[in-house]
Amino acid sequence: MSSRTNVESPLQRGVPARATAAPLSAGRAVLVLIAGWLVPGAGHALVKRWTRAALLFVCIVLMFVLGLAMQGKIYSPNTGEILDMLGFLGDLGSGGLYLLTRMMDWGQGAIQFATADYGTKFIICAGLLNIIAAVDAHNIALGKKK
Repeated sequence: MSSRTNVESPLQRGVPARATAAPLSAGRAVLVLIAGWLVPGAGHALVKRWTRAALLFVCIVLMFVLGLAMQGKIYSPNTGEILDMLGFLGDLGSGGLYLLTRMMDWGQGAIQFATADYGTKFIICAGLLNIIAAVDAHNIALGKKK
C-alpha cells in the first residue's frame, strides 16, 4: 500500500481553474508598458489585474508624495556627477508624477534637513518600483507571466 493520500485537483472537483487571458499583440504590450510607466498601476489595469493596479497606484503615489512632503529633491537631467544622473533616472521612473513635479517646480530646493534626504530616497524608490511594475505588466501582457 502507498502512504500517499488521494488528493483531487480543483478540476476533478468541478472547480474551474483560474482563467488566464490570452497574450496581447506586441504593439498592445508596449502600450501597456508605456501606460504603466506614465500612471502607476495603469499597465496592470489594462491587463485587468484590478487589485494589483490599485495597490501599486496607492503605494507608488503615496511613497512619492511622502518624499515630496519630507522636502525631497527632484533631480533634473544633467551630465555632471554620476550619483545625480542615477538619481535622475530613478526619479524619471515615476513617469507622470515626475513630469508633474517638474512642471510645477516642486522638489527643486537644496536638501537642508535630514528628513529631506530620506524624502529624496522615497522619491527615487517610488520611481524604481514604478519601473518594475510597468515591466511586470508588460510581461503579463505578453503572456510570459500569469
